[in-house]
Amino acid sequence: MRTCIDHLLALPHIDGPRLKQESDFIAQRLDELRIKRIISNEAYLDAGAIQGAIEMIANLVEVGVHQSEIHQNLQSQLERAMKLESKHPGLNLAIEQGRAS
Repeated sequence: MRTCIDHLLALPHIDGPRLKQESDFIAQRLDELRIKRIISNEAYLDAGAIQGAIEMIANLVEVGVHQSEIHQNLQSQLERAMKLESKHPGLNLAIEQGRAS
């Protein structure tokens, strides 16, 4: 999740469709990882909170919230993702391994 958010923060302009795409990707990967028992239910739920926040940020973009506020919200989620990685080591890598090259 950390990598997803890092990529979003590196964009010069963050748009709603891009955020929704990342949110959908994360949701799909979390489902796959939980079903395959690669991650625990606790990791799934913890990460789902961040995925939901990204979806909410996408909605903020679509209603015209300024990019500086979008960046602040994403930065907060990045901090959460870093704490989550400490709590569930390997979660970021497991998610990113599902990304098409």
